Amino acid sequence: MDRRHFLASSGAAAAALTMPGMLHAAGDTPSGDAALNALFGKIFNANIDDSPESATQLGLDRGPRAALKAKLNDRSAAGRAADLARAKKAIADITAIEPATLSKDGKLNREVVLYSLTNGITGPDKYQIGSTQRPYRIFQQGGAYFSVPDFLSSSHTIQNATDCEAYLSRLAAFGTALDQDSALQRAEAARGYVAPDFALDLTLGQMAKLRGAAAETSSMAASLATRAEAAGIAGDWRARAAKIIADTVYPALDRQIALVKGLPRRKEAGLWALPQGEAIYADALKAATTTNFTPDEVHQLGRQQVAEISAQLDKILRAQGLTQGTVGARLTALNARPEQLYPDTAAGRAELIAGLNEGVKAMRAKLPQAFINPPNAPLEIRAVPVEIQDGASNGYYRLASLDGSRPAIYFINLKDVGDWPKYTLPSLTYHEGVPGHHTQLATVAGLKTPFLRRFSFFGAYSEGWALYAEQVADELGGYANPVERAGYLQSFLFRAARLVADTGIHAKRWTREQATDYFVETVGFARPRSLREIERYCTQAGQACSYKVGHISWLRARDNAKRILGAKFDIKQFHEVLRDGAVPLTILERLVEDRARAAL
Repeated sequence: MDRRHFLASSGAAAAALTMPGMLHAAGDTPSGDAALNALFGKIFNANIDDSPESATQLGLDRGPRAALKAKLNDRSAAGRAADLARAKKAIADITAIEPATLSKDGKLNREVVLYSLTNGITGPDKYQIGSTQRPYRIFQQGGAYFSVPDFLSSSHTIQNATDCEAYLSRLAAFGTALDQDSALQRAEAARGYVAPDFALDLTLGQMAKLRGAAAETSSMAASLATRAEAAGIAGDWRARAAKIIADTVYPALDRQIALVKGLPRRKEAGLWALPQGEAIYADALKAATTTNFTPDEVHQLGRQQVAEISAQLDKILRAQGLTQGTVGARLTALNARPEQLYPDTAAGRAELIAGLNEGVKAMRAKLPQAFINPPNAPLEIRAVPVEIQDGASNGYYRLASLDGSRPAIYFINLKDVGDWPKYTLPSLTYHEGVPGHHTQLATVAGLKTPFLRRFSFFGAYSEGWALYAEQVADELGGYANPVERAGYLQSFLFRAARLVADTGIHAKRWTREQATDYFVETVGFARPRSLREIERYCTQAGQACSYKVGHISWLRARDNAKRILGAKFDIKQFHEVLRDGAVPLTILERLVEDRARAAL
């Protein structure tokens, strides 16, 4: 589960509200703040207790909550209804606290949490689906079959025999989770909510890989056995896990495979083909961008950005002797140059990851030039697990646990190293790692403020920051030569093209093939990588638009601060706005302006 899915999920959104012991003391805040913080604590306790996977992700599955480490989330229709009811109750309770009784920080906290909760219930409340951005229960990047094995391997820590027993309990619960997903997908299919045919084919392929290994050699059994052995924990953990897999997990997976094979097939890629599809997409776009832009407005913004960035790339490519064809075609030619490719071998993949680590180390040394006390939290870089690489994103970031037992992880999809010419990798590392997601999230993780300010999630803010961070890296001299800078501009071109493709698919009725062709021709990514991107947009509507819209907002906020402060503008002070936590874009620009005027 990556940062988007974890932080945007109902359980984790609640978990991100606050935490007992981290609230402001009632004695030094207005009475309304104390009541608001107490309510946040109540909401947190109710929701984290009902979200075992969130408890583990946050490192809170210990002490009074130790029993949660042996459980998985409730994925049933009843569980979804309970989540919705709790969210509505939380909205009503928070709304009842009058803003006039709150401090400035309290008002901001109330505003941000209400915005988050209200937008978060749109899918289940208005359309009776999981969410507007992820409307399908089972698809190539969604469902227990996809998330649970990875969760058990990378989030469930193994330090003692109790942890091993808890792993086995969760493995047994995996069968129930699969059946719950199947029941909900069956009901939603009857209402017309089924992923496109190509997404179902990808899903079946990944399920077949998960199912294809003998129980004793499955990744799920191996993960437990290998880590238990490394920790010196005696026990026949592989055999015990294999029995559960054979007796419980595989039968449930077989039932789900049969269900997916029998689901109605449709070729249409976009949400427009679903019941209420146009309305769902409008709400998905609103949730993803935290704006009221229409699909047409986003589409035209993308076209404009593509033209501007392509013109900048044209100059660099011509200087490299690449003068023929479109910018996308010339980038494709650059991708194929032998000096840009790692060997498609285990050694080549290891070399690639080693290079990423070197890039993180080098950029860390530059951060003090643009940040006050930048965080130095550890970051692990891993390849996406092979079982899910066919449908997984090309790169994503996973939060560290709060107790420090598990570091943050930056995953890169190495199914085909040809997807990653060397000149494109620095910008990816700056986006996912330093000074991107890792710097932003490690900064807020270190604040002694309520969790709602530390871990509230808005995709346009976080993804916009990560794209802006690629630009900060450029300003810090992070791109060693013009070719690497072309990779950075290609990253911007990629995000601009997303605005065009996402709205094209869901509002203008583009086919998957039409959108892929546009990507290959415009961005210059290899077709397999372009196809994976497009297939993600087809099943996770609007999310791809958050990056460039967010980036534009960060730049607009910075330009406004420069206009207000003139010679007094300090980039380090500008970046201190990260310590206010994630907010919708309109609030971000307001906060930056307030900070700038206060510094006059």
